[in-house]
Amino acid sequence: MTAEIAAVDTISCAMEAPGDKMATTHAEPSNPVLCPPTPKRGKHGKPVAMARFGSASVPVYRCGSGGRVRFAISHYRDGKRLRQFFTTLEAAKKEAQFVAQRIQAGMQHVTDLKPHERDNFKAAEGLLAKLGIPLFAAVEDYVRARELAGSESLSVMATEYGKMFGKIVRRATTPEVVAELLKIREQDGASSAYLGQLRTTLNRFATRFPGPILDVAGPDVDAWLRALEISAVTRNSMLRCIKVLFSFAKCQNYLPDEKTTAVEQVQLVRVKSDDVVIFTPEEMTRLLHNAPPELVPILAIGAFSGIRMAELNRLDWKAVDLDRRIIQVRAGQAKTASRRVIPISDNLAAWLTPLERKGKIVRAKELQTHVPALARALKIEWPRNVLRHSFISYRIAVVQSADQVALEAGNSPSIIFKHYRELTTPEQAEKWFAIMPKDGQSENRFFFDRKKGRMVLNGSEA
Repeated sequence: MTAEIAAVDTISCAMEAPGDKMATTHAEPSNPVLCPPTPKRGKHGKPVAMARFGSASVPVYRCGSGGRVRFAISHYRDGKRLRQFFTTLEAAKKEAQFVAQRIQAGMQHVTDLKPHERDNFKAAEGLLAKLGIPLFAAVEDYVRARELAGSESLSVMATEYGKMFGKIVRRATTPEVVAELLKIREQDGASSAYLGQLRTTLNRFATRFPGPILDVAGPDVDAWLRALEISAVTRNSMLRCIKVLFSFAKCQNYLPDEKTTAVEQVQLVRVKSDDVVIFTPEEMTRLLHNAPPELVPILAIGAFSGIRMAELNRLDWKAVDLDRRIIQVRAGQAKTASRRVIPISDNLAAWLTPLERKGKIVRAKELQTHVPALARALKIEWPRNVLRHSFISYRIAVVQSADQVALEAGNSPSIIFKHYRELTTPEQAEKWFAIMPKDGQSENRFFFDRKKGRMVLNGSEA
């Protein structure tokens, strides 16, 4: 509708019809025509002013009662005549003008509001118009916020919320953040082993928590990890991967920078020192002296250099330099994504020299299952990571330096000092690094059928 100009005509001419008249519509122009007001009207007098908007008009009457002069407007709504009284002509004209506008717009029901209520209504609409929010929606949102806030100031709470969450670019889901992290880590040159560990753990985590990462709660993460019924070491490993994810999310502004993330509240499981189990020199001698040639690299390199089994699976014989007496683990092959050089001891050189050193060191992954099977055949228990634990324990007993062993093993000095110090003696360590091949070592044979659980060692069922 084209906006109309509201006008109030002040009338001084006589009116033929008696009594108050309802709001009328006509085709007169909307520009105001002001005439001197009639000082008084009688019982059958005419209106002293007429408010017009478009084709709608509302009369204003002057009346007296008890010596007081008042002004009234009269109009109809829903078939009923309504009258309102005012102490001044200006107030009556203002109200009549408003009623005329509402009648023209078909909104007569708004005239039920008192003038001060209507002023509040219009002021509220004006404030919300800048935001494009309907008044009802704003009131509904306010009532809900007030119920949640209790007696707290909403403006103070909103300010604190802005400080905490204002930098968040968007509410990313956990799977989205996981995919972004893996992509960036791969671009940054992280080792395939590290990427594999992140991918396995975090995809599993994203499946369990598919919603916004901002909504993940620490107690829920802790409960999920506990329900997996995994070892303390594995649980800590998974938690570290999840902590990497949340740290990344904070850096990308998916989580508030000032707030502690959900997983920072989850504590690592304490791994007791007695969880570290090592072989005695006598047990290692029995294993190696009965090992066939294909198992000797796994046993000897693991026991006398401490390389992780996952790292050993990635190495080929080019990494073993017997002339320089070193094994090089490249950054892409190491768990820690950093290159390291491991010295080859005299006894390890003696074990590796007779072997055919071409291609992969571990020629087939199934050989990893043959090593513990050989231990079972010899009635020797095979604890988890026993070769690496044994090397670190005996190596620190020889060199007496946690820093040096940490460099060789790809670990931290604090872990070396905490878990491996004084697990053995220098005398035992001397025996460990003196284990040499026996005569006829290459003639050993070992058969293992994993499905049937059948083991044959040097021609005899084990």
